[in-house]
Amino acid sequence: MKAFFILLVGIVLGAAAVWFYSTKQGKSVVRATGEQIESTTKSARDTVQEKLRVFDLRPEQVKDDLARTGQVVRRKAREAGQAIADATADARITAAIKGKLVANRDLSALSISVNTTGGIVTLSGTVSTPEDISKAMLLAMETDGVTEVVSTLQVKPPAPKKG
Repeated sequence: MKAFFILLVGIVLGAAAVWFYSTKQGKSVVRATGEQIESTTKSARDTVQEKLRVFDLRPEQVKDDLARTGQVVRRKAREAGQAIADATADARITAAIKGKLVANRDLSALSISVNTTGGIVTLSGTVSTPEDISKAMLLAMETDGVTEVVSTLQVKPPAPKKG
C-alpha cells in the first residue's frame, strides 16, 4: 500500500511538472534559466582560459614542458617580485629615516622607532618636546618613497639633572 501511494504521488508530481513546462510561463522560465546557465558557463570558461593563458598552462605549453624537462613548474613571479620590491623599498625608507635621525642632533635615534609598510611610516617612542615631533615627522616626510607619516610619539621632558 505504501509503495502504491508513493508511486501515485510521483505520477501526480510528474504530471504537474509536464503541465507547468508545457505552459507559456513554464517555457519562459525554462528558457530564462537555460540562458542564465549558458551565460554563467561562458563567463566561467573565459575566466579559466584567461588564467591558463596568464600562468602559461595551456595544454600545448604543458606538453612542451613535459617533453623538455619531465615536469611542469610555474611561479607567480610577478606577484613575488612585487612583494620583494615592496619589502626592499620599505627597508630602504626605514634605514634612510634612521640615518637622518642619527645625523640630527635634536632628535634621539635610540628613542624613536621607525616602521615602514607600503610607504607608510610610523614613528613611535618618546621625544623631549612637541617641536621634536614636528621635526621627526618632517624628516620622515622628506624621505623618498614615503607616502604618509603616522606619529605615535609621546612627549617626555628630560629628567632634571642632579647636581
